[in-house]
Amino acid sequence: MPAAKQPETKVVVSTQMKKGYLQVYTGNGKGKTTAALGLAIRAAGAGLKVFFAQFIKKRKCSEHTALQRFSDQIIVKQYGTGFIRRPIDKQAFTAAQNGFAEVSDALLSGEYDVVILDEINIALHNNLIDLNALLDVLSKKPRKTEVVLTGRNAPDRLIQEADLVTEMNMVKHYLNAGVKARKGIEQ
Repeated sequence: MPAAKQPETKVVVSTQMKKGYLQVYTGNGKGKTTAALGLAIRAAGAGLKVFFAQFIKKRKCSEHTALQRFSDQIIVKQYGTGFIRRPIDKQAFTAAQNGFAEVSDALLSGEYDVVILDEINIALHNNLIDLNALLDVLSKKPRKTEVVLTGRNAPDRLIQEADLVTEMNMVKHYLNAGVKARKGIEQ
């Protein structure tokens, strides 16, 4: 006599986090944005909604092409004019300020499970965005929202506030041997 067929049990996994943490990826080594991109893809794979904001940067790279495949779950916006030049021009300041206003709205909306502010530390370091304004917005974020802040020169206060800090240290880099940015690897 064949065994009775057991009814299938459906496992329901909640995609909403109970608590979102503040992560900082900083340091002079390569890989801060790449780590944040990996987290964005992992979050999308888990059914989470991601807002990926890039400060300073304006060039479209290979990661933008890849992220288009997740456009229903990962929103990507750029708020930059390219590399920072001295003295800092008004366009770079305006782009960062406009971006910060839009990012603040996105962060406070509760619509996103993960908000990534790529190169925000560079914007803070160059006084394009006020640290106190960022800390104020972070203090008001929905409890469930995870936030990732990337870029060199993370301010000490931000590091103190963070729940997780990863510092990328450059031990050796082929850039010093004259290797230019390669498509699919650095861009």
